[in-house]
Amino acid sequence: MIVGLTGGIGSGKTWVSSLFKDLGIPVYISDIEAKKIMHNDVNVKKAIINLFGDEAYLEDKLNRGLISNKVFKNKSLLNKLNAIVHPAVAAHFDLWYRSKKSYFVIKESAILFEMGGENKCDLTILITAPIEERIRRVQLRDNSSVDEIRERINNQWSDIKKVPLADYVISNVLKEETICRVQEIYKSIVNKKINVKI
Repeated sequence: MIVGLTGGIGSGKTWVSSLFKDLGIPVYISDIEAKKIMHNDVNVKKAIINLFGDEAYLEDKLNRGLISNKVFKNKSLLNKLNAIVHPAVAAHFDLWYRSKKSYFVIKESAILFEMGGENKCDLTILITAPIEERIRRVQLRDNSSVDEIRERINNQWSDIKKVPLADYVISNVLKEETICRVQEIYKSIVNKKINVKI
């Protein structure tokens, strides 16, 4: 089975994914794989340069600062970038998924619901946390300003919009409670008998 795992910036997706990994579940982190593809895939690089210009890459490395600044202020540009990167990530995930023997895999994606990715998953998990806590976590992680973080949060769907789409919700505030909830969800998924999407 493919289990989609998502949550807004600072919700703790990567840490929760690592808890599933500790339980022996293969985890595919879409953001990390997307960055690799943007660096290494010749066709993707050409398309990004066509969209942003030659300054999109500096010394053959993705100019993330420039691209981030442009797309977070321009949703049309963000959609065009997603249209380049997401099909390449989807194809890469397909190959990865088919190589795994586990009963289920986790596909972590920050914008799973925004991109309609739940339709390609058998089940979905949403990670939530209070906005102020998410801002605090992101500030600790990368020293962004509160305004920058709020702008990034506003570019993603609210939890209110995402909760009805999720099969499981994890409120990631207290670590021990989150660990217990992950173990509950793991057992629940293993006990499910559903038709796997191909």
